[in-house]
Amino acid sequence: MTATPHQPTVTEREARQVAEAAREQDWRRPSFAKELFLGRFRLDLIHPHPLPADEDARRGEEFLAKLRDFCETKIDPALIEREALIPDEVINGLKELGAFGMKIDTKYGGLGLTQVYYNKSLALVGSANPALGALLSAHQSIGVPQPLKLFGTQEQKDTFLPRCARTDISAFLLTEPDVGSDPARLATSAVPDGDDYLLDGVKLWTTNGVVADLLVVMARVPKSEGHKGGITAFVVEADSEGITVENRNAFMGLRGLENGVTRFHQVRVPAANRIGPEGSGLKIALTTLNTGRLSLPAMCVGAGKWCLKIAREWSAAREQWGKPVAFHEAVGAKISFIAATTFALEAVLDLSSQMADEDRNDIRIEAALAKLYGSEMACLMADELVQIRGGRGFETAESLAARGERAVPAEQVLRDLRINRIFEGSTEIMHLLIAREAVDAHLSVAGDLIDPDKSFSDKAKAGANAGVFYAKWLPKLVAGQGQLPRAYAEFNQDIDLSPHLRFVERSARKLARSTFYAMSRWQGRMETKQGFLGRIVDIGAELFAMSAACVRAELLRTTEEHGREAYQLADAFCRQSRIRVDELFGRLWTNTDDLDRKVVKNVLAGRYEWLEQGVIDPSGEGPWIADATPGPSKKENVHRPIR
Repeated sequence: MTATPHQPTVTEREARQVAEAAREQDWRRPSFAKELFLGRFRLDLIHPHPLPADEDARRGEEFLAKLRDFCETKIDPALIEREALIPDEVINGLKELGAFGMKIDTKYGGLGLTQVYYNKSLALVGSANPALGALLSAHQSIGVPQPLKLFGTQEQKDTFLPRCARTDISAFLLTEPDVGSDPARLATSAVPDGDDYLLDGVKLWTTNGVVADLLVVMARVPKSEGHKGGITAFVVEADSEGITVENRNAFMGLRGLENGVTRFHQVRVPAANRIGPEGSGLKIALTTLNTGRLSLPAMCVGAGKWCLKIAREWSAAREQWGKPVAFHEAVGAKISFIAATTFALEAVLDLSSQMADEDRNDIRIEAALAKLYGSEMACLMADELVQIRGGRGFETAESLAARGERAVPAEQVLRDLRINRIFEGSTEIMHLLIAREAVDAHLSVAGDLIDPDKSFSDKAKAGANAGVFYAKWLPKLVAGQGQLPRAYAEFNQDIDLSPHLRFVERSARKLARSTFYAMSRWQGRMETKQGFLGRIVDIGAELFAMSAACVRAELLRTTEEHGREAYQLADAFCRQSRIRVDELFGRLWTNTDDLDRKVVKNVLAGRYEWLEQGVIDPSGEGPWIADATPGPSKKENVHRPIR
């Protein structure tokens, strides 16, 4: 792709170096998922299932009750879908309720909810309308509150957090028209000017940007005397001179989303508004997303619960060939999948969230897996619901109501959920991100062996270190608890879940052996084997979900009256998941990856253009990527702060 004049031109290697420099390098705390990818099934890190403190649970439940009442009495989901707009009174009502300060500490005027109850709240409000969930999530999961909580000065926290807790809406601005998951090419600049910086550039897909009062903006500071330079984070007042919201974007789903295009032209930002030192912006963004990503699976869990409710009610009422459609095996299998998967997704979410609250484990991989797995499985559940509903699943809720039937927005949920596979790291990017963390231990001891820039002496030293590491590690992958018939016996109740945990343990070792073999085979080319890496990550996601489902079932058995039912759902999910895992293992080595690459080359070379003949392209005219050259805006400002 040709770079525009202002667009930084970087090589693939330079781009990887920028991404590598931004990731957290150290593992200071244990990680269940990291250990899983290394072939070590550390059940002790997640079992017994951690629980929130009584006071946290009490405050969380009290807020959930208020939020539920608000959602049921003040929100008209059909109106938001019809008008493609969240009414101002709804947003102001959520402000008064404290929903914009759920994750902000009480000393700054927030509610100070735990991650567990923040996620439960998002699942609840997102089930009323997903655009509302996106509004609240973008504001406090990745907007101003979270990066300030982690990296802000005390003065910044005192200045901005009280506003974010009650009155102001925030947005996070990273993506640009020609920059997505490759931040090395970030073009928005922040040029030092005395005690200020001058911002110039264009940001795309700025969720909340149309209505925001405060912005977190990622911009590149040029290196100069006294300035380290690099990608840097700033808090910017949205009504600053030179900021223009040029467009409110519209999408296939989330029709109430206030997402726009924001242009900066010579926008003056005080140095006091810089978050962290120059050059730390990407690290701040990635660290913020470590727990921020949990908001998306929260709303996926809410969608799964709703899909299950509708599937149950509809499949009991609808009869075909003398019995409810639920009792026809083809439909029943779909209902079983929805029920079991919803149980597992909630288990993954609650476990990851509670670990985030306790701050005793490093959950960067767990949160990423929750986002990846939740977004993929929620789309499948919604698609199955549409299929169960048949023609009514394809029909809009408004049309159903117009002809006298229950207004069930199944097709809308399918449209609304689709973005979650792209939001905050697409599935493809998540595969690569998680894979990088999964092989971190290998690269730490053997990375220099495959680095073309390293000297012979560096490679020799790396070889010696790798020999020591693998001499200790590889023998441990041969045998383990998963081969002992009575291992994990505490999970053998009326229904026996222990075979599933033994399967997880055996599969974790097999996964680690497969990764090692692949690294030995491909070495420096491993990073190009994205199909293989994606399957490795998908196996890890299934194993994590199975573990969480079993641990949650055991928790509910000891604390709730429906423990047996929880065991049934965990058993069903694990049996379904094991089939997927076996298939993924098979596809590690038996696939069409090499052939696919050849076909892609031929497609781009135009050798299959004859196959495209016989259709009409209804697309409009215009460039594939809009011009983002810095300069004053030529469009009307559609920014509309809500007061």
